[in-house]
Amino acid sequence: MKTMEVQYAYTILYVTDVPATLEFYEKALGFERRFLTPEQDYGEVKSGPTVLAFANLALGNANFKNGFLKSETDQKPFGIELAFTTSDVASVMEKALSHGSVVLSEKVTKPWGQEVGYLRDINGFILEICTPIPGQE
Repeated sequence: MKTMEVQYAYTILYVTDVPATLEFYEKALGFERRFLTPEQDYGEVKSGPTVLAFANLALGNANFKNGFLKSETDQKPFGIELAFTTSDVASVMEKALSHGSVVLSEKVTKPWGQEVGYLRDINGFILEICTPIPGQE
C-alpha cells in the first residue's frame, strides 16, 4: 500500500478587506506580497516556508453554507494564534503597533528562556511574536 504524504501548505484567514490586510502584514511584519486576485478577494504573503493567505468574507460564505464565526476586534479572539519568530520581539511588536495592532500581552520571558508577546492584528486575530525556543533554532 502506498503511503500518502500530507504537508501543511497554508493558512487562510477570512477578513473584511484583503488588500488592507495584506498591507498590514507587509508594513507591520515586513512580509512580501505573493499574490492578490484581480477581484481583490484573495491574497497571500510570503511568511517563510508556509504561505499566509487571506480571503474575503464573501468567499468564506460561499465555501461554508452554514456560515462561520467572523473575527471581530471588539470580541474575544479565537483560541488560535499565528506565531512569528524573530530575534527582536520588542521592535517587531512596536512596529506592528504603529500599523494598527493592539497588545494582548506585553513581552515576557518564559521559564525556558523564550521571549513572547501577544498582539491582535487589524482583524482581531492573535499574533504571537516570539524568539525561537532555545535549542530549537
